[in-house]
Amino acid sequence: MKGPKGSLEREFHPDFPIEIEDGRVLIRRPNDERKMRAFHGLIRALISNMVTGVSQGFEKKLKIMGVGYRANLEGKMLKLMVGYSNPVEFSLPDGIEAAVDKNTLITVSGIDRQLVGQVAAEIRSIRPPSAYKEKGICYDGEVLKLKPGKTGATGGGAGK
Repeated sequence: MKGPKGSLEREFHPDFPIEIEDGRVLIRRPNDERKMRAFHGLIRALISNMVTGVSQGFEKKLKIMGVGYRANLEGKMLKLMVGYSNPVEFSLPDGIEAAVDKNTLITVSGIDRQLVGQVAAEIRSIRPPSAYKEKGICYDGEVLKLKPGKTGATGGGAGK
């Protein structure tokens, strides 16, 4: 696929001939077995994502939450200060761009949907959101279900 944002290339299952007719991509499946129908849907979705990627691109937004937590972008190196003793440096792979807004919002973008999602997941895994405190890196719009902490008011246990 080639488009204004760049070009993508991918190999597909050899049993599925892919043809281009009248500006449409046609995928023909050899039979109607369950496995072949599943591969047909997968190939259709992958081609659709390639077309969208080279024409519009994909992006994922990550939000950094926590007092003193922030991010910097220096070239292709993303520096994250997320509560560790030293900043965590994350090198962005080829084909991926990042932008940092207000030190707490990271936008990961590119033309390959799988790669954008993978890089966003790797950045999130540096400091996943905590279930007890509102700290960490989460996707923008992700709903966090906070757990109640221990109250300590009931007494009991060792020490009595």
